[in-house]
Formats: sequence, C-alpha cells, structure tokens
Amino acid sequence: MYTEQEILKIAKEYVLDSEKVFKMPMILLELYTIKKSYGYVFFYNSKKKFDNPESETEILGNAPFIVETKSGRVIELGTARSSAYYIEEYEAGRWPK
Repeated sequence: MYTEQEILKIAKEYVLDSEKVFKMPMILLELYTIKKSYGYVFFYNSKKKFDNPESETEILGNAPFIVETKSGRVIELGTARSSAYYIEEYEAGRWPK
C-alpha cells in the first residue's frame, strides 16, 4: 500500500515526464484530485493555461490518470469522453481495454 505522499510523488513525476511529450511546463491540478478506495484520480494541464485561463494555449492528450494505491501503477484514462465515464469503466473492470 502506498501512502498519500508516495501517490502524490508518483503523480508529480508522471506530470513532469509529460513535459517532454508536450514540450512545455505542465502542472498537476491537485485541488481537482478525486480520492477513491483503489487510488487517486489526477488531472493536469499546461502551466501557461493554468496561469492564464483565457490563454488560447490548448494541449491535446492530457488525459486524467489514476495512481493505484496498492501498486503505485499509473493508469491513463481517455479524453474522448468525460472523466466520469472513464472512472466508471475502470471501476467496472473495462479500462484499460
């Protein structure tokens, strides 16, 4: 079992790694974290968009992700539907496919 601090560290590392993909600074949106019995659902965005919501800077592919409490494994969710849909699919054992 991972502690909340360990889970948060894993999430921050995941977002830091995403900076290489998006080629811009990213930020973990900790206030929007959803705590579940099996883990934590995290959201993130570009730092530029966070600092200035009116900015036209948009990124594609910054899907929410789960960090499982038991394993520390990161499960990337999708972006085509709502985060609630992907959480329900994960909870039903249908995500990832």
